Amino acid sequence: MPAHHRSSRYGRYTGGPDPLAPPVDLSEALRAVSEDVMAGYSPEEALREFLRRGGRSREGLDDLALRVHRRRRDLLDRHSLGGTLDEAKKLLEQALRLEREQFLRDARMDPLDRSFREMQLDGLPSSTAAAVSELASYDWQSPSAREAYEQIKDLLGRELLDQRFAGMKQALENATDADREAVAEMLRDLNELLEKHRRGEDTEEDFQEFMDRHGQFFPENPRSVEELVDAMAQRAAAAQRLLNSMSPEQREELMRLSAQAFGSQDLMAQLGQLDANLQALRPGEDWGGSERFEGQEGLGLGDGTGVLQDVAELDALSEQLSQGYGGAGLEDLDLDALARQLGEDAAVSARTLSELEQAMRDSGYLQRGADGDLRLSPRAVRRLGKTLLRDAAQQLSSRTGQRDARPAGAAGEPSGATRQWQFGDVEPWDTTRTITNAITRTAAEGGDARRGIRLDVRDVEVGETEARTQAAVALLVDTSFSMAAEGRWVPMKRTALALHHLVSTRFRGDRLQLIGFGRWAQELPVEELTALPPLREQGTNLHHALLLAERFFRRHPALQPVLLVVTDGEPTAHLLPDGESWFSWPPEPETIRATVEELDRLGRTGVQATFFRLGDDPGLERFLHRMAQRIGGRVVSADPADLGSAVLQEYLDARSGDPGADARS
Repeated sequence: MPAHHRSSRYGRYTGGPDPLAPPVDLSEALRAVSEDVMAGYSPEEALREFLRRGGRSREGLDDLALRVHRRRRDLLDRHSLGGTLDEAKKLLEQALRLEREQFLRDARMDPLDRSFREMQLDGLPSSTAAAVSELASYDWQSPSAREAYEQIKDLLGRELLDQRFAGMKQALENATDADREAVAEMLRDLNELLEKHRRGEDTEEDFQEFMDRHGQFFPENPRSVEELVDAMAQRAAAAQRLLNSMSPEQREELMRLSAQAFGSQDLMAQLGQLDANLQALRPGEDWGGSERFEGQEGLGLGDGTGVLQDVAELDALSEQLSQGYGGAGLEDLDLDALARQLGEDAAVSARTLSELEQAMRDSGYLQRGADGDLRLSPRAVRRLGKTLLRDAAQQLSSRTGQRDARPAGAAGEPSGATRQWQFGDVEPWDTTRTITNAITRTAAEGGDARRGIRLDVRDVEVGETEARTQAAVALLVDTSFSMAAEGRWVPMKRTALALHHLVSTRFRGDRLQLIGFGRWAQELPVEELTALPPLREQGTNLHHALLLAERFFRRHPALQPVLLVVTDGEPTAHLLPDGESWFSWPPEPETIRATVEELDRLGRTGVQATFFRLGDDPGLERFLHRMAQRIGGRVVSADPADLGSAVLQEYLDARSGDPGADARS
């Protein structure tokens, strides 16, 4: 049998989120959230702030809200509300012109009759509505003029219906009397159904019977009376806001003209009853609002109602995007409405933000603490520390001309970890990992590994080593309020996290203690330091911090003690025997004496000390140099942006025995 060829057509997937789309990248979000957490935001606030700002190539909620605002402003600035009145006026002028032209052409017309008719037309009121009403009984001589006049009534009827039923203006163009009677019958049946619903007497059979008879008038295909009422009430309320937005003169003129719709008062009566039913069933809709239209593009009643529906939808989107109400969440965003108003790209951006928020919550990077508050998880802190370590190592490389922050060579012991080879590495290759990488890459690039593989520099991994020298490292960080006030709070935290990650992943035999000191000092787990908000307390209690460092060194007597102190001010507090903190500014001699005595005790342990001076305070500079001289330490004047690389350099120098002369100030 002959083979049958079937052609295939492809298009954009429309069944919801793309099932083949890659998962959202959390790295940028995690870093942004973590930075804000380090600055003092709660994780919940930081996540919200990132969603508002968006990413480098991703719109945020604020970007979408701005587009919503511009769209709303454009609708009001571009349009005016006189479209129907202007169109009726043009049809009236056309009818009068055609009638006068008929007078001139008809030579058999009685001169007295012609004069009387001309006087009638010349004496019409300036109001279009009044003129149309006065001409209701006029005997037109021109068939074309009569047709133009009848078009006014037809226009008004179609516009009034288009206000309540979108698309009716076009559907009833050139309609017959039978078509108009079908609309009138639908309105009577609709009002009967709604009145029964108001009384609670309607049944499902009533609704189904109504839809079977008149479903063609409702393209939105409501599935219940409630859905029918919802759809109609929103448009009816927009029609009322359109009327409210008109000037008193426009409103009066329109109401007088409306009486001529289809040449019958019945339509207005039915529409008035419909509005009353809808307002009673949905009093919560905005029936009393108005807008200020300032453009030149005239709108008919139906189109104007549609614009005000758009404005109402944009207002709802603006509230959703603000996320400023209780229980707000990105799942509240109406993606269909966003696509209608701003285009499919806006809906994609909003959906991506929602997926990103959910992924952040599901990824394990954020977790609830015992108090119920959202916090960065240890996993998130480790990943952040890895990123900050990489950044600091890059700064270190550019500052000192070295390749990396890792000591390399055979003098170390294998750590069991591997990493990608970089220029200058002398560690031994991990053959298994290297060959596996080559096979995986060859297959991914479409090659056939069975025919042989070719190694690429990207495939090479080396085994990491740890230097045999082990250290106990105490990092003392100033947490007084001046650190936050002078923009040094986040750099201090970034430094602590980078050092913590370096020690915990590359030098696992070392021990690290983070100690924060303000009015008092305290040992801080890295997760707690990361989330520590700026503290509005006065005091720089270096004395207490040195006491805690000494206690930490005593717990690890076999390790080389390394003391790293980051501060931007002289000691202004010290610990009293009863545990209270004594504060004084300027520093009192007793505070300086207690601090120096504690430092001297540490000096007798052989500690390697480095003091990192932030800021240009001359008093702090003199104090730190004297402290460093007492125990053979050094002072590094560090810019906050370079603090991380400076601390890492000192730590590595202390482990290797390098005096680190290039880092001295």
